[in-house]
Amino acid sequence: MMDWTDAHCRAFHRCLTKSALLYSEMVTADAVIHGDPDRLLRQDPNNHPTALQLGGSDPAKLARATSIGASWGYEEINLNCGCPSSRVQSGSFGACLMAEPDLVADCVAAMRAAEPDLPITVKCRIAIDDMPARETLFTFIDKVSAGGCTHFTVHARKAWLKGLSPKENRDIPPLDYGLVADLKAERPHLSITLNGGITTIEECRTHLKVFDGVMLGRAAYQNPSLLGEVDAAFGWAGAPIVSAHDAIIAYMPYMADQLERGTGLHAMTRHMLGLFNGQPGARAWRRVLSERAPKPGAGLDVLDAAVEAITGHAVNLTEV
Repeated sequence: MMDWTDAHCRAFHRCLTKSALLYSEMVTADAVIHGDPDRLLRQDPNNHPTALQLGGSDPAKLARATSIGASWGYEEINLNCGCPSSRVQSGSFGACLMAEPDLVADCVAAMRAAEPDLPITVKCRIAIDDMPARETLFTFIDKVSAGGCTHFTVHARKAWLKGLSPKENRDIPPLDYGLVADLKAERPHLSITLNGGITTIEECRTHLKVFDGVMLGRAAYQNPSLLGEVDAAFGWAGAPIVSAHDAIIAYMPYMADQLERGTGLHAMTRHMLGLFNGQPGARAWRRVLSERAPKPGAGLDVLDAAVEAITGHAVNLTEV
């Protein structure tokens, strides 16, 4: 989810769910160490719980980045061993690390040593390219768990680093939930979260009968209203379903503060385009935000216009 689940996105998603664990976009260890920490690691004080997802393959750098992430209040550090993009491969991290479980184990051990009280988790695929899926997955999990990782998020597809684009890798390799279920059954002491192809709350309920958790990626980004159902379905007793309108109202103070800090409106509203997907007026909502939010000086009145395009009557969200 590089370039997608930035701090603005997570602030918006937190308006839809208070209980779900949110993940940052993947940030390289080098960027955390040498980059602008306020830009890369800043998060709204109300945005917890949140995991910082790191990319890298150098144990010492990952250990240092883990400590920096901990100092910024992240509740979990996740090492990405599943991203198939070319720029990730060129940096020798992401899905290509499925072929180097011993190195990943060393990375996890170094990260745990740096922050022993912080959960260190790993996200992976079931295999890469023509490597046998069962043998690759079980070997990877066994070796990395020996390094101290007890929680894995498994995207139940292979990653084809040769021949498929990152976009194609999200859809073309077939899902194999059964293999990941076998992993959970045969390694019951490990916490296994399932990822890949999950698009509804009902599917989440079904998978939670087998797995310890489910991860929603692009489905939640492209249809954020899905997150508005999470607390009612899996949170505390009596938790409400959060409507799209309620989420907009809740996001307004954050947007107002960021506008005062010089953040452009489009940087925040781009994460809201799918909020009304599948509902009447969704196209009008997207059109107003896409056309008006990127303009210099765009303010919260753009949200008023976008809601008006859906409802057909004038609103002033800042006075709600």
